[in-house]
Amino acid sequence: MFTISALPSGHIASGDDYYDKVRHHPDVMNLEFEADDELNSTASRLTSPGEPITSSQAFMRGHGTFVEDEQVIASVAGTVERVNKLVSVKPVKSRYVSGEIFAKDLQGESKVQNKRWKVDVNSRQDGLLMLSSVNLPGGVQRRKLESDELQMRTFFEESDLLVAEVQSLFSDGSISLHTRSLRYGKLRNGQLVQVPNGLVRRLKSHFFSLPCGVDLILGLNGYIWVSKHVKEINQVGEEGFDAEAVYSNKNDPIDTTTSRAIVRVCNIIRVLARHHVPLTDHLIEQAYEWVIDQNIEIVDILNEENGESLVANVPALIARR
Repeated sequence: MFTISALPSGHIASGDDYYDKVRHHPDVMNLEFEADDELNSTASRLTSPGEPITSSQAFMRGHGTFVEDEQVIASVAGTVERVNKLVSVKPVKSRYVSGEIFAKDLQGESKVQNKRWKVDVNSRQDGLLMLSSVNLPGGVQRRKLESDELQMRTFFEESDLLVAEVQSLFSDGSISLHTRSLRYGKLRNGQLVQVPNGLVRRLKSHFFSLPCGVDLILGLNGYIWVSKHVKEINQVGEEGFDAEAVYSNKNDPIDTTTSRAIVRVCNIIRVLARHHVPLTDHLIEQAYEWVIDQNIEIVDILNEENGESLVANVPALIARR
């Protein structure tokens, strides 16, 4: 049996006292701020790899951080985010991470596996598109049979491009996709542009038709598809859609005017991405009109001088300043 004869002479710091004595990153100094305020703040400060953020005894570490010598230290360059006692660093540039179901994504090359396709989604892990998650020819709703599995390469095969919707998230961070809509499926008649995924904002819709006769799909993973415009009246209903057109690998005839418009839009997107401008359909439309008014040749859009003039004169960008 032990008896306490005296308390230690040193003062035992309470939680608030300990917080006051520890040096913190400016973005975690205020104990009373709300997480939503910080997420919407435009004054977030950047932190660099190896920079101490706060104490590991006062806060829990999140993504983009590690603990060393009882301190939470940034492992990536980005902005500090805090939710209650959880501190993380959102990197300035990173691979796409789908954190929400029903995100619209453009997918890269696919690999055919047992009853599924393994799809490159420009993320840390490949996405999975199950055979049960695609439309069958004729729009028939039934269980997939062995004969359907044998014909999987008639739907999608290696090197195909497709647009799909995120259906669910797995515990390991991988995602499940589906194309059970006429909006989704194999992509044709266009050109792919890849930009940093952070430049594509989450919008109500990611499918747009520009006045120049071009359709635009802004994928949240940084893949943007620019293609020939398809009229709504030419799209067949869900029941009995034209399987040959949906799963065809052949492009439709594209006239010179449409081809030039597609390339012009692609170059405008590249210029805006090079200047780190968040992309929307309205912004791209205004940039297109400015390029036409200035009579800039398609190949000259990518010139540094023309790119700076475009970013400086587009009305939507001027309004943001």
